[in-house]
Amino acid sequence: MPSTPTHARVTIHMAASLDGFIARKDGSTDWLETSDEYADGESMDPESVRAFLATIGCYVMGSRTYETALGFEAKGFGWAYGDKPVFVLTTRTLPKNRDTVAFVSGDLAQLINERLKPQFANIWVVGGGAVAGETLRRGLADEVRYSIMPIAIGDGIPFFDALDNDVPLHLLEVKAYKSGMVALRHEVRK
Repeated sequence: MPSTPTHARVTIHMAASLDGFIARKDGSTDWLETSDEYADGESMDPESVRAFLATIGCYVMGSRTYETALGFEAKGFGWAYGDKPVFVLTTRTLPKNRDTVAFVSGDLAQLINERLKPQFANIWVVGGGAVAGETLRRGLADEVRYSIMPIAIGDGIPFFDALDNDVPLHLLEVKAYKSGMVALRHEVRK
């Protein structure tokens, strides 16, 4: 087995409603764009965002999150993952519109520990609820970033799908933005 760099980190990140849903039951995310304004919030400076995104080594996502990203791109919102490698967990045949996308199946722990950690220092798991839940259940995550949107949708796909046990976290950072979004950053206690 390849050696794992001690500095490799796995971060789970998703935007969700205040009541903890990442999408409606039908998978739609129309509620992500809100018109809320919080005067005391921070602005998202495009240069700072670019510099931060440059620190991410690769992304891991489920097939439905990938399809949602393709839908955003088709609507003119662009491809959110730049030229970073994107590993899509699926057993289905999906359209591949760029060379940076790889479709993978099999054991999530093996993918992260044996394939990704030796290559990437900063691995981001970005969706969906089943993938995020499995990453936490298997003890693979070092950090959870939760961007809470200023809306409650009442029902939908939960951020974490059916955790078997409590997962202790330690709050590292809280930021409020002018859009009304609140970003929480937690370390996973192991």
